[in-house]
Amino acid sequence: MAPPTAALAIHPHTAKVVAFFEALTPQMLARLDAVYTDDARFIDPFNDVSGLAGVRRVFEHMFETLDAPRFEILSTLTEGEQCFLLWNFRFRRKGRPATSLIHGSTHVRFAADGRIAWHRDYWDPARELYETVPLLGAVMRWLRRRLSAGSSVESR
Repeated sequence: MAPPTAALAIHPHTAKVVAFFEALTPQMLARLDAVYTDDARFIDPFNDVSGLAGVRRVFEHMFETLDAPRFEILSTLTEGEQCFLLWNFRFRRKGRPATSLIHGSTHVRFAADGRIAWHRDYWDPARELYETVPLLGAVMRWLRRRLSAGSSVESR
């Protein structure tokens, strides 16, 4: 898929967010206040934090527990003071050679100054993460099959 800026001009606030996530390194966390407001709220399947210190802890934890985490923004949609990002997140678990992939999206609301005031990630931890864990994965796949309508198309 082409980068989000290839087809259309991207909103400046959204472009700043895309550039931040695609280049994210541990060193960039010192300048998190350039992207997030002091009282920003961050929600994902495992975290619900408020304030820069909380957001910083989420990203620090990511870098402490994963090797080579990298976001690839696939597309964006911006309207008014909010945007949606569709992304792939690639990483390796510490000490393992295989690269994992999580496909998800983020809903962002901007403050008047263009920084992120509210950030919510949407992705399926059962399918994208739990099903890859030995033993637990077998149980999660069985449960998904039991609860499905019966004609699922695998995207992997």
